[in-house]
Order: sequence, then C-alpha cells, then structure tokens
Amino acid sequence: MKRLLLTAALAAAVIAPTAASAADPAPADFKNAAKYCKEFRDGASKANFVTMFGTKKNAYGKCVSQTAKKTATEDAAQEKAAKSNAAKECKGEGLKGREYGKCVSTKAKAKKAAADKEDEAQEDDRINAAKSCKAAKKEDAEQFGKDYGTAKNAFGKCVSKTAKELAAERKAEREDATTA
Repeated sequence: MKRLLLTAALAAAVIAPTAASAADPAPADFKNAAKYCKEFRDGASKANFVTMFGTKKNAYGKCVSQTAKKTATEDAAQEKAAKSNAAKECKGEGLKGREYGKCVSTKAKAKKAAADKEDEAQEDDRINAAKSCKAAKKEDAEQFGKDYGTAKNAFGKCVSKTAKELAAERKAEREDATTA
C-alpha cells in the first residue's frame, strides 16, 4: 500500500510541473512585457499608469508580471489551437505520413505567426489608446469625467474602450482589403 501511494505521489510530482510549465512565462516574456509596459507608461503618463496598476512603488512591476503571465498563457493556447486546426485541415486534405507532418508543421507555424502579429497589433492599440486618453483627459478633464467617470478606474475604462474601437477599425480595414 505504501509503495502504491509513493508511486502515485511520484507520478503526480513528475506530471504536475510539466503541465504547469506550458503557461509559465519565459524570460523573453518578461523582457517583452517590460518593453511594452515602459511604452504604455510613457503613453499613458505615470499618474494614469499608476491608477491602472497599483501604487507608485509597484505599478511597473505589476504591469510586467501581469503582461508576461497573460502573454505566456495566450501563447500556449494559441499554439495548441494552431496545431489542432492545422491537423484538421491537413487531415481534410487526405495527407498521410511525412506529407501530413510537414503540412501540420507549416500550417501551425503560419497560424501561430498570424496570432502573434494580431497580439502585437493589440498591444499597439492599447499604447495608442493610452496616448489618446491621456490627451483627452488633459484637453478637457470635465468631459473626460463625464464620459468615463471620476473613479480610480476611469482612465482604464477609456483605454479599454478606445483600444476596442481601434481593433474594430483595424478589422474593418482588413475586411475591406480582402473584398477589394
């Protein structure tokens, strides 16, 4: 009985870190997150940045940590979805053996690259939204308060709404380009 429990515990110990590591941020995730957070902080202004992420002492660190974790989780999900969708497409083409493997690999890489490009565009949208909201708040603080409220999260609401609008515009432009 003790051997059975010990074996089960060892098996769980070996499996658990492998499953958890799929979404653990890599050093590159933190490096990219730091770059993004610096651009975002500069675009939003330090005061607005602090209202979104915490106190003056830890806002930048929270931004980097949250962004790196989110990136790692999204990357793992995107990679899994890319492989799954590529496998379905290649299976539908009736490929087998090496040709199937090459097909899956090629299509999965292309799908992941497209997802990464979209992620970068969304980061740019957030940075541009932060700049836009900073300008709107500076230009007419009273109207900004009416539009987004005066609570601590008002600047974040503005950034979120503006970034979504920018993403919708980008999507509409892409659709127009494909129909033209």
